[in-house]
Amino acid sequence: MTKPPDDGADRVEDKDPDRGKADSLAEDWADGLSYEEARDQLMGVVQQLESGGATLQESVALWERGERLADICQRWLDGARARLDAATSD
Repeated sequence: MTKPPDDGADRVEDKDPDRGKADSLAEDWADGLSYEEARDQLMGVVQQLESGGATLQESVALWERGERLADICQRWLDGARARLDAATSD
């Protein structure tokens, strides 16, 4: 089971914005999101952003969530590419 997107409302402002991104990415990765789950959630985030009904703060939180999900998808794709490369290099 996956967690709903974090809207950031309960987070204390951090002076290092990359640390929060890395922590959230690690949490999503630790939650065991598959490529398909991350991709589907990313598509939902994109749809929400494209609908235009969110406030600026909500839009920023959605964008950040989308970035984390895109990073997870890229990790899965990079891992698959590495496995394919290893299998075909013999």
